[in-house]
Amino acid sequence: MELRHLRYFVAVAENGGFARAALFLHVAQSAISEQIRDLEEELGVSLFDRKNRRIRLTYHGEQFLEDARAVLASADKAVANVQKSLRGEIGTLTIGFFVGGTGTFFPAIIKEFRHRFKNVQVSLVEMAPGMQHRALQRGSIDIGFTRPVQPADAAVLRSEHFQTDPICAVLLKSHPLAKRRSLFIRELADERFILNDRKYSPVVFDKVITLCAEAGFSPRIGATATVGPGVIALVEAGEGVAILPRGSRALGTDELVFIPLADHGAFVDLVIAWSPPHESPVLRSFLELVRKKRRKPTAGSGRL
Repeated sequence: MELRHLRYFVAVAENGGFARAALFLHVAQSAISEQIRDLEEELGVSLFDRKNRRIRLTYHGEQFLEDARAVLASADKAVANVQKSLRGEIGTLTIGFFVGGTGTFFPAIIKEFRHRFKNVQVSLVEMAPGMQHRALQRGSIDIGFTRPVQPADAAVLRSEHFQTDPICAVLLKSHPLAKRRSLFIRELADERFILNDRKYSPVVFDKVITLCAEAGFSPRIGATATVGPGVIALVEAGEGVAILPRGSRALGTDELVFIPLADHGAFVDLVIAWSPPHESPVLRSFLELVRKKRRKPTAGSGRL
């Protein structure tokens, strides 16, 4: 039994005869009659009462019609779903992000994607940049809003610049430099530094070390934390000062100030990254939306 048999059968039943079904399907009447006979032979029952001029469904035909319609509807739905899948309109998408690095644009992108692609199941997973890179390679997330991919991962991951974030010094309001509009990192040379653990945030960690080296000193590291909120908490506890991207202001409290660094190169990039072997039509749909929403790098800004 093939779907063609079911389509011919339903067309005859709904159009009240073989001639009308032939016109409806644009198929020769003889071909329809032959297919219906084959179907009846396979089922072992007569589906139509042919005694009268206008054929009617038999009792068995009425029962079969209901199921035939259901099968055809299911087949049509399967075809439609495949087409939606090819267009990236149906499926799943797991997105990695980290608090303090996605700003206000991230919720807006997610909301718009959910609105435009209602049949895509979106999952959001918070994780540090270093963890995202490993998760992308494993396929446990599909795309990440993260820091630039490290050289060791560049061969297996693709990434695109999304925006550039200036770097700020994070100080207690009681700090002597707290009222400055900007400062150079060398002015913090005698402070204890609270840093992101390099294992989880290698780009920010390396940027701080580089800025300090260019200013002629090596930072005295008081403590490290795996994520931005931990760094903020340690600064607020009086354990030292921190150097964080401006987006981390969303994690701050009234007890802290974020003062932009005036040093050349005091910025880090935010990128979107994914694994080409795990690329799907849904991912491509999301990438298309992100590219449209991507912020342009500010004048004079560079890349890490």
